[in-house]
Amino acid sequence: MPLITRIDEEIEKRSLLKHPFYKAWSAGGLTLDQLAGYSREYFQLVKAVPGLVSNLASFPTAGPAMISQIQGNLLEERSHIEPWVRFAGTLGVKRTDLEGYPGASGALKAVGSLDTLTRSSFYEGVAAMYAYEKQLPEISRSKIDGLKKHYGIEGGDGTRYFELHEEADVRHAALWRETLAGSAVNEGRVMDAAVGSLIAQNSLLDSVVEKYC
Repeated sequence: MPLITRIDEEIEKRSLLKHPFYKAWSAGGLTLDQLAGYSREYFQLVKAVPGLVSNLASFPTAGPAMISQIQGNLLEERSHIEPWVRFAGTLGVKRTDLEGYPGASGALKAVGSLDTLTRSSFYEGVAAMYAYEKQLPEISRSKIDGLKKHYGIEGGDGTRYFELHEEADVRHAALWRETLAGSAVNEGRVMDAAVGSLIAQNSLLDSVVEKYC
């Protein structure tokens, strides 16, 4: 079975949409206070993503053409931080409180794991980012639907971040997928990196449930 197919199967198996927190989101089972808590914890990842992408550009393995594409992704990810701040604001989280919040230990550990994976080797980092961004368009649509249906957040700043990721991460994931599919890699290490990324993402949500639910 091709490596990318096995990674896709792991992504489906460990999909964040199966996590109790996101299932509760889709069913309207969260309070606005719990969503606000989530916005503070997930911000630890949102603001770290540009660094994760930058890690990949630091490997000579990437080559000039790939580095140019990665730099384009990096600029997009930096521009996505402000929409998250505005999303949190619709939940009552002030900018100063969000930006000054240090993060729960579980959230920081999860983000640290993703940082380690993207520093391990170029292809391990690509696999980690693919396992992260492949899910985001579908997750973003689910979040938008839940916000509109259950939480009275109809659009604008409340959904803009997720609308951006519905589109951008289709392109980003396609780049990572093409990179993995077209190269000779250490399949065991690359597969482990993808699984490690999925574990870290789920662990971040676990920390949200532990602290706020």
